[in-house]
Amino acid sequence: MGIIAWIVFGLIAGIVAKLLMPGRDPGGFIITILLGIAGALVGGFIARAIGIGAGVTGFNFGSFIIAVLGAILLLVIYRMVKGRKAR
Repeated sequence: MGIIAWIVFGLIAGIVAKLLMPGRDPGGFIITILLGIAGALVGGFIARAIGIGAGVTGFNFGSFIIAVLGAILLLVIYRMVKGRKAR
């Protein structure tokens, strides 16, 4: 996929991840995009490592689910790290 496609895919995955995990986050639009893109990469890496498909391979439903799960994982980690710094 091209860089614009990854940004759009990451934005959508990041938005869905935030919708599935509501709450106050210290990040805005840019953090949402970055979490989504990184989530797609992390989710794809984990999926390949444990043998679930080929990871994120393009705009398809399986890749989208993997990207969203990866973004949720990163959102949880992000909240934990930001929560510790605030204390």
